[in-house]
Amino acid sequence: MCAKALADYYKAIWNGSEIDLDAYIENKNLNHYMKKKIAAQYDLFLKNNLVDNLVTDVDIGVSKAEYDGGDKSYVYLKLDARVQKDVGSYAEPTEFLVHRSNGKAVIADWYASGKDSYDSIVRGDGQTIDNPDIWNDSEWIEKVALITD
Repeated sequence: MCAKALADYYKAIWNGSEIDLDAYIENKNLNHYMKKKIAAQYDLFLKNNLVDNLVTDVDIGVSKAEYDGGDKSYVYLKLDARVQKDVGSYAEPTEFLVHRSNGKAVIADWYASGKDSYDSIVRGDGQTIDNPDIWNDSEWIEKVALITD
């Protein structure tokens, strides 16, 4: 699921393709943030005439996978995406928290930890991604929303 979400994400920000975030994300706050992130990234690439070099494929490798079975059980994934474009490629690490909701796996948090990534700029560099309820924390969301709105 996370590999498909990442592939869809990269095609959305570089190619302008549609992405159905509802297929991956249940939390309305994370969904809203991701829509803003995608729009901001695509607009930046469009403004700088970078959208002609389309994403052709995304290769995903798992560098870390851990299960936390505590009160708020979730799976932590650190994925390395190699984004293949018409010309060239680049890599970016992305962290996910996945948990079960209403009988299906959903993404509870999504953080691209690459240098100068949108997430590191907006959410802060070097975040510890270990709270599956972060997008329900209204105080934290206000801080992020002030930056992204």
